[in-house]
Amino acid sequence: MDLKASIDKNNIPKHIAVIMDGNGRWAKKQGEDRIFGHHEGVNSVREIVEACGEIGVKYLTLYAFSTENWNRPKEEVDALMELLVSSISMETPNLIEKGVRLKVIGDIASLPPSCQTELQESIDRTAVNDRVTLILALSYSSKWEITDAVKKIAAMLEKGTINAKDITPRLIEENLNTKDFPDPELMIRTSGENRISNFLLWQLAYAEFYFTDVLWPDFRKNEFYKAILSYQGRERRFGKTSEQISSN
Repeated sequence: MDLKASIDKNNIPKHIAVIMDGNGRWAKKQGEDRIFGHHEGVNSVREIVEACGEIGVKYLTLYAFSTENWNRPKEEVDALMELLVSSISMETPNLIEKGVRLKVIGDIASLPPSCQTELQESIDRTAVNDRVTLILALSYSSKWEITDAVKKIAAMLEKGTINAKDITPRLIEENLNTKDFPDPELMIRTSGENRISNFLLWQLAYAEFYFTDVLWPDFRKNEFYKAILSYQGRERRFGKTSEQISSN
């Protein structure tokens, strides 16, 4: 069955967020170390970014490295940082060719200088692209992001530039890392884990969730299309009744 052909092009989520989970378990099944799995996971990233461009998804956020991931063994963290630098360097020409713009959210200042340099260079080189916006969540957690937003708003209160009555959901959103992007309509998590692990807690308030047992290195275009088709089979009510949705 051609899953791609079954997708309704008039009902494509504008923004999809993905928790890429299962690289380590996939590598273990192959008798390899965890880093081997992370390397294979890069191939899945490439395929999913390409799929987004093909079917019309405009924003794709990938949970690449959480603030909690700094607690992993040092050798794995170091290898991940090296992989990040090399992958960004190698993939930038492909991003440019495919019309992909790179953006980053998270505590970027905590990344090694070499990572920051490569990221900024790729961001600058892809800035004019507009087919797909690829957002990497690096050294990111939602609790960190919301805390950071609260600090910014508290500073405004101290300066007297706003009053307490000015604090609205819109103001909070304007101080989140994701202020320049629409909220995701669909969140995908691979590897069989059914939780969102401190990822986009504010932004996913009305998103549809799709959990799959497939490990990230095996999550390629057809698996992605399955998630899109699952999304298209759901009724999104946003607090309304089915009858209200039907009448509109």
